[in-house]
Amino acid sequence: MRNKLLFVVGGLVVIIVSLYVGVQVVLAPIVVVDKNNNQNIMSNSFSLSSSAFVDGELIPAQYTCDGNNTPPPLIISGVPVGTKSLVLVMDDSDIPREVKEARGIEKFDHWALYNIPPETTEISNLENFSAGENGIGEMSYTGPCPPANYKPTEHHYSFRLYALSGNLNFIKAPTLDELELAAAEMMIKKTELVGRYQRATVPTK
Repeated sequence: MRNKLLFVVGGLVVIIVSLYVGVQVVLAPIVVVDKNNNQNIMSNSFSLSSSAFVDGELIPAQYTCDGNNTPPPLIISGVPVGTKSLVLVMDDSDIPREVKEARGIEKFDHWALYNIPPETTEISNLENFSAGENGIGEMSYTGPCPPANYKPTEHHYSFRLYALSGNLNFIKAPTLDELELAAAEMMIKKTELVGRYQRATVPTK
């Protein structure tokens, strides 16, 4: 007969199976099954999420130019040990070809924050973190606003969060690209949240 003992060590399920001729130890990751029957490894992984939308899904209009144009609430978890600051950026690479050619850009920058304290667990519109410039030269959030008369009409918005081993210093407010370039030199870990948005109709002036 075999007797199985189950216990947890360092985030792993350890199964000891007693055999007549010895002991076999099996290590297996703890997994949880979500409501969509997807298996996810249970760990303190670095992640960015939102109470307003699920990764890959639509961003509510209230967080866009069609609403209050305020940032969606973001939730941070699993910040790596040794993190001294966090960097958050948001951009849109689905901007129309005409805009890319006219402005000489490949994406539009919506939001850039840095030197966010590592103990931060939520970012909303209330915090006063150090800010970089967005695509219109302002040091603030500007929400999704894809032009409905250009294709693609639905755009994807990437929120990227970086855990850094130090703090960043700039003589003047950095652009999003400058911020990511500096962050890359002391990055411990990175995570991403993606949202989508499509305007219902072409706005009339």
